[in-house]
Formats: sequence, structure tokens, C-alpha cells
Amino acid sequence: VCAALNVTVSPGPVVDYLEGQNATLLCHVSQKRRKDSLLAVRWFFAHSSNSQEALMVKMTKLRMVQYYGNFSRSAKRQRLRLLEEQRGTLYRLSVLTLQPSDQGHYVCKVQEISRHRNKWTAWSNGSSATEMRGVSSHPVERGAFLGISFLILPHSLPFTTDFIVIFFLQSS
Repeated sequence: VCAALNVTVSPGPVVDYLEGQNATLLCHVSQKRRKDSLLAVRWFFAHSSNSQEALMVKMTKLRMVQYYGNFSRSAKRQRLRLLEEQRGTLYRLSVLTLQPSDQGHYVCKVQEISRHRNKWTAWSNGSSATEMRGVSSHPVERGAFLGISFLILPHSLPFTTDFIVIFFLQSS
């Protein structure tokens, strides 16, 4: 049976960036169950709460970075970086030169894995999320934009998060 890792994403739960800026999201991991275990870290993206999460990038238990789906295409892949900042505790996702299509929910899901009886076994899971909002760098477009905020609620099942979504329109 898998227990829960303590996983936190910062900044959050909502962060604002200007179009063209570089964004950095940190995934903090604590309370590993085993000293000798390895972590698999996955970042997922969804444009809104109604859209399905898509796996963007993964750092495998052997610390190799893999890109998935649309994020494996050269143009998108060049704008994503996943680095292990502190071994087994801090992972940094950078999204370079933000575009309006980068607005949405970013979820970090972590799985603790180790060898047990000659096969890889998952010991614990955890996840956390943030929402990235973009504000246009063009003065005319700054007047109004649709934003989405959400409140993260803990969930007892691994890799799941319940959240309440609030839609709003901000104007100058």
C-alpha cells in the first residue's frame, strides 16, 4: 500500500506572469519512506479545470528527463526545463518566454520507488498544483482578461487533487 509523500508546489496556489517572461515553478518533496529510494517526478498541464491533464515532462527514477505529447515537439521542448535542484527534495520546472497558451494549471506528481525483491516497487505518492496566469505585455490587451483561480483540497487517493474553480474577469 502506498503512503503519501509531502509534495508542495511554489509559488502558488496562483501566480501571475507577464507574457515573454520566464516562469519558475518549484516542486518540494519531503517525508520519503525509505532512505535508499529514488523519485520519479512528473509535471502535468491543463488549460482549465474542465480540460484533461496532459503529461508534459518527467524526470525518471534514474534522473533522465523525458518530454511527452505536444511538449516533445522541438518548439515546446526548447521552452521547458526540468532540473533537480536538491537531490530528492527540490525540482525546478522552468517555462521560458511565456506565451498566452502557457496559462493554466501545473501539477507536480511524485512517486517514490526502490528495488524490492528484484523489481521496482512504488512506496509512496504525492502531488501538488499551482495555476499560472498570464497578463499580456500589450497595454491594449491589459484592460481585461479571463483568469481562473482554484483552491487545492487534500485528497486521500494518490495522484489526485480536488479543487474549487472560480472564474473571474479583471479589468483596469
